[in-house]
Amino acid sequence: MRVHPSPPFNALAARRLREALGMAPGHVAYGMRAQYGLTVSPDTVMAWERGLAAPGTRELTALAGVLWCSPGDLMAAASTLREHRLARALSVEDMARRVGLDVGAYQRMEDAGRWRGNERQSAALADLLQLSLRDYVTATGLNDDLGELLRSAVTTRWQAHVKPAAKLLPLSKQHLEGVLDQLHADYQSQMVGTLNWNASTDTSDAGREFLEHIVDRFWDLAHG
Repeated sequence: MRVHPSPPFNALAARRLREALGMAPGHVAYGMRAQYGLTVSPDTVMAWERGLAAPGTRELTALAGVLWCSPGDLMAAASTLREHRLARALSVEDMARRVGLDVGAYQRMEDAGRWRGNERQSAALADLLQLSLRDYVTATGLNDDLGELLRSAVTTRWQAHVKPAAKLLPLSKQHLEGVLDQLHADYQSQMVGTLNWNASTDTSDAGREFLEHIVDRFWDLAHG
């Protein structure tokens, strides 16, 4: 059985929300026990708020209920499908039904961190979780694929990578052509510029730094 890490918890937000409601840690602990059947001590609530511990999935959902907020209000930036689902307070069953998948099939994708739904299911997923394109690529496990494609595009002929990029990203061909062309030009000019500036400079360092951050550079250009 796959063991999931605790959701990314925003300790400061939890404390601020509790204080805004005029509640003490003991009140929160009592509410979690009375409303959700979870035995949590005031000391545990304080440990969460100090960043010394983090609530599990059930505890996060209960804490959100007691603090009259959504689970997403208590989470740091979500990055995985599971984290985005929890932030929207959706169950696995709800997700599977609303994107048009068998529960087991959806669960396997979420566990693997790799989305394999069809175009319609992917659109439903992005809409349901309100994902930006960049968040969608990260959550569905496509970041590595995108990085590999971009590194190949800037070090070889970028034109040959437009079609694969279009399959990976729902962006127009014209927009992708412009972004890949600019990314390729930036990489090549940096390499040439480094050589011209100082013949003793290790160009491999400059190239490596560019390629390491190429996905971020791509998004800067794509949204620019």
